[in-house]
Amino acid sequence: MSNDKVPLTVAGAEKLRAELHRLKTVDRPAAITAIAEARSHGDLAENAEYDAAKERQGFLEGRIARLESKLAHAHIVDPAAIDAEGRIVFGATVDLEDLETGEEVRYQIVGNEEADIKHGKISIESPIARALIGKSVGDIAEVQAPAGVREYEVLAVRYF
Repeated sequence: MSNDKVPLTVAGAEKLRAELHRLKTVDRPAAITAIAEARSHGDLAENAEYDAAKERQGFLEGRIARLESKLAHAHIVDPAAIDAEGRIVFGATVDLEDLETGEEVRYQIVGNEEADIKHGKISIESPIARALIGKSVGDIAEVQAPAGVREYEVLAVRYF
């Protein structure tokens, strides 16, 4: 991973810290216990349980290292502390209306690590987020979508 800062919201950083804590205090000790248990069954050369436990431990250690690196390189942004004067910025939650369908949607603009479209969190690097950055209520954002250009009117911008 590069030394570039990784943008995270306060909530996103807390979620990563919680996962890291669980991995270190619950999952890692469980993996070590599973390895010890499998080792006690004798011949390691033909012990699938041992191999699986070692593989699980390797996965956990890799995930722990990735989370520690992300948190070490995180630039944590608190949307509530930003004075963006009504403009859409990283961390903002926006209400939009699709001008073609009339459908209203709500998105929060977050970092890649936090993006989860099912929960209305879109990556700052997504086409829609890039089109929205800097816009204010009443502005129209044109988004290049696979099916062509979509237009969204900004209905509300909130920071929390």
